[in-house]
Amino acid sequence: MLLHYIDLSWRSLKRTPLVSFLMILAIAVGIGITMTSLSVYHMMSMDPIPQKSTKLFAVQLNTTDDGTNWWTQDNVPLQLTYKDAMTLHKAEMPTRKTASMRAGFTVHLNNQDLKPFLSDARLIGRDFFPMFDRDFVYGSAWTTEQENVSAPVVVINEELNDRLFGGSNSVGKQVYLDDNVFTVVGVMKQWDSHTKYYDLNNGAFDSPEPMFLPITLVAPMQIESWGNNNGWKHEAISTFEGQLQSEIFWLQFWAELNSPAEVQNYRDYLQAYLEKQGQLGRYNRTVPEFNLKNVIEWMEYNNVVTSDNKVLLGLSFLFLAVCLANILGLLLGKFLRRAPEIGVRRALGASKRQIFVQHLVEVSLLGFLGGLLGIAIAQLGLWGVRTTSNEYNALATMDLSMLLAAPTIAISACIIAGLYPAWLVCRTQPAIYLKTQ
Repeated sequence: MLLHYIDLSWRSLKRTPLVSFLMILAIAVGIGITMTSLSVYHMMSMDPIPQKSTKLFAVQLNTTDDGTNWWTQDNVPLQLTYKDAMTLHKAEMPTRKTASMRAGFTVHLNNQDLKPFLSDARLIGRDFFPMFDRDFVYGSAWTTEQENVSAPVVVINEELNDRLFGGSNSVGKQVYLDDNVFTVVGVMKQWDSHTKYYDLNNGAFDSPEPMFLPITLVAPMQIESWGNNNGWKHEAISTFEGQLQSEIFWLQFWAELNSPAEVQNYRDYLQAYLEKQGQLGRYNRTVPEFNLKNVIEWMEYNNVVTSDNKVLLGLSFLFLAVCLANILGLLLGKFLRRAPEIGVRRALGASKRQIFVQHLVEVSLLGFLGGLLGIAIAQLGLWGVRTTSNEYNALATMDLSMLLAAPTIAISACIIAGLYPAWLVCRTQPAIYLKTQ
């Protein structure tokens, strides 16, 4: 019976091509605009590492004096000082942890074949790669010994490896970062993360850095930060060593904690660490404050999905509702014009339920066709978003769930719009129209 209803619906659409086209176009435009904003919102808010998001924790330490106002909701700085980050980095617990810092270099091969170019880089501990599930095409991360002795080694991603070495196995080859020679120890698989959740302070939707170096190189090579540096008191800093010992916040820190017991043990460790720093007179704070937030909590804390995004999503659904209102009017006119035909069918034995279901199938077909056309319009809208800002390259896309959601939303919306017209026409009294035939 369903196939019969679909056939009747298709015939009905062909009998009124202009009205059918207008309804399909209306739902397509509404779905296209809605799916554009919904796809961006979906990519912004989705879990970037679902297999480990509850095990990876961002660490915050409040090493400011009481009464210091910060711009976070709880007045706890987002980043750590160098001395705090490196102390935690070198601690025995937990098993996996890493300090992290954004930097950048002029990259070249010291020859005429490649023009030097600027590139972002990230200084990290070797635990960063297994913590964030990074795989390698060639080689591996540097060893613990190399990190401890601040060896000049680097891990590059596939894209940079293609640019520098034509995609070949570059492990053991040398690359110049500024005037320093680094040895490539690994080529990491391309990391196409839609959200740079491990560093939300420096561009939440920027692409991951193409180069990774040991965090222990910061001090001996005097590597400056390319990220946000925030201080809370006046300090006369004239040397790089002074910056390292200062109270400026400019590094991030992540720890992998695999059980509630590990989380509690690490909380106890951080509490004891802050109490000791207070006793040393480093800061004047009555109650030590720190935060441990997993990936999802960290994204919410940093307002990755802003209120503007939510408002835009709401407006797009309001626009879809306007489109449905127009479709409702067209459906009322179309269905009521078929009242004589429905009256004859009722007289021949068709039930109200059959008439009602038939018309819902017809509006569902409208929704399906409109949803398919809406996907094309949404792709055009997402392309426009990508061309507007490189920041949204990874966000302005439709994954499989969004591709399936588009026709589903369109069909559901059309059914809602068609409920009243279908109910009205199925109540047709056969006797009225039989007398006029």
